[in-house]
Amino acid sequence: MTLQVVILAAGMGTRLGKPWPKPLTPLADGRSIMQQQLENVEKVFKGEARTTIVVGFKLEMIMEAHPNASYVYNEIYDQTNTSKSLLKALRASHEGGVLWLNGDVVFDSRVLERVSDRMRSESSFVCVNTSATAEEEVKYTVDTKGHINALSKQVQNALGEAVGINFISKHHKASVIKYLEECDDNDYFERGLELAIEKAGIEIEPVDISDLFAVEVDFQADLDRANLNFN
Repeated sequence: MTLQVVILAAGMGTRLGKPWPKPLTPLADGRSIMQQQLENVEKVFKGEARTTIVVGFKLEMIMEAHPNASYVYNEIYDQTNTSKSLLKALRASHEGGVLWLNGDVVFDSRVLERVSDRMRSESSFVCVNTSATAEEEVKYTVDTKGHINALSKQVQNALGEAVGINFISKHHKASVIKYLEECDDNDYFERGLELAIEKAGIEIEPVDISDLFAVEVDFQADLDRANLNFN
């Protein structure tokens, strides 16, 4: 069984303020953010995973650093947000579900171990941290069955925040593609998931990984946290 993994790495990463693509930001252990992601995927899934990277900003730097990956190009990376990068990746994917990572997530490989069975059984999920609900992060709430019913930065009375590691099953992929197409260019991919939940009734489970390390590196303080964890 081939597991499909996508890394969203097309953005300009302006908030971190580095002159290179954010996924190439070096960590204290000498690896880049993307390198630790790829190594985590290989460690957990071995040769079963096929990784595709969505590139845009300074794509040559990423492709030179990781020449053995497959690539999808978001040629309007400077005019669109993650909804359109994920759309391109899902359109290019093969039959079966897709795991995707935001290109700025530093995380414990045990996160992938925890969700491996759900991927193999084609169960859609979003990894969440229930111990934090920062204003700038994507937050969520659930319905009476425990499935996600709201997923955005504007969620009120949130139960926690999404960490940027997600999976859409083969059963739900067509619906998500449809509603990503309906998203505005500046929407995050979470808007497409919300629309698919609301209009197509897809069920997405929040998977609590609060006991494991995962941080999205948007600012220098996030990078400092990531480096403390890996030292």
